[in-house]
Amino acid sequence: MTVGLMSPRPVVNSAWAQVIRGGAALAAGMGVGRFVYTPILPLMTSGAGLSATSAANLATANYVGYLIGALMGVCAPAAVRAPVVFRGSLITLVLTLAAMPLTHNTILWSALRLLAGVVSAVIFVAAVAALLDHLPDHHAHRVGWSVGGVGAGIALSGLLLLVLRSVGDWRVAWWASAVLAAVLALGSWQLRLDPVADTRAATSGGGTHRWFLALLTSYSLEGIGYIIAGTFLVAAISHGTHGSLGTVAWVLVGLSAVPSAAAWAWLSHRWSRPSLLFVALILQALGIALPTIVEGTAAALVSAVLFGATFLGVATLALAAGTHLRYPRSVALLTAGYSVGQILGPLVVTPLLRHGYHQALILASLIVLAAAVAAAALRIGYPTAERLEAAAGARSARS
Repeated sequence: MTVGLMSPRPVVNSAWAQVIRGGAALAAGMGVGRFVYTPILPLMTSGAGLSATSAANLATANYVGYLIGALMGVCAPAAVRAPVVFRGSLITLVLTLAAMPLTHNTILWSALRLLAGVVSAVIFVAAVAALLDHLPDHHAHRVGWSVGGVGAGIALSGLLLLVLRSVGDWRVAWWASAVLAAVLALGSWQLRLDPVADTRAATSGGGTHRWFLALLTSYSLEGIGYIIAGTFLVAAISHGTHGSLGTVAWVLVGLSAVPSAAAWAWLSHRWSRPSLLFVALILQALGIALPTIVEGTAAALVSAVLFGATFLGVATLALAAGTHLRYPRSVALLTAGYSVGQILGPLVVTPLLRHGYHQALILASLIVLAAAVAAAALRIGYPTAERLEAAAGARSARS
């Protein structure tokens, strides 16, 4: 009897260990590996002579690398989810960060950011797949806390840059970010991974194509709108101000993101994911547009909070919905669509930037609203878990 009463405890502890390790992986791969470039960019502009064109090229190289990594998840899911590939990606990520100060060559910088994008996507796909596979659906809030690691990484890297602000050396900033990523990588080293492709999803996705298409459309549009805001929101906040307000806003985005994914996942126990996805996208569109409507520091910081509180929530809800639909390789496909959007976003708004940031943010808000419309279409006839189980059973019986 005693053994029976005590047996659930290791399961609970194991689940939370998976959450912590997954969160550390996402903090390293995404929060630091991808997004630390945003607060370091001003230091590179002033200290390394990085031009606006070169800065945009470095960002684009990272987005292209992220797409390559996501496509690797689509084409070779078993390889991407192998422990040796996951750990090799963590090591490679740290090395790309540490190597940035060793050169002033923009071509080499672009190559490093491209490689960082590839391994960031591999880490993201592997970590999220591991969390969704090994944490039951009724533990969705735990998956949310783990995804919140992206926000924690953003906040930690932003705080690190605030501490290093007095130093003002872009090389020190990159080396410090490499150390931070290494510490987080160590925390994720023992993440439980399944090197075998998700055969259940690969064999039971029939009949959900139309819902997955709506989901993919919504999430890809979100990739466009999100990256425009993520690239220019801080610059818009900093425009015309002095001091470290832009970096403070970036920290605020990260801090708002930490609990947001868990909160949206918890709400999914009460409302459907498509409905919550629609609401989150509407709130995000409002947050992106707010600095263009209302002037002042308060409005800008509210905008940062709304953006931080929704972009990870959208990711959590969309990826969980793809898994719920049992569509083959849903996490990798959705990540690929999202990354295509990230490449398109800067290209779409480049002609608007000559007039400042407001027109770019308005366009981003409209694109996110279009993503909300696609999410609303997802709500029509969205299948329940019971319906999907019954359909899977009927297919099995026929085969």
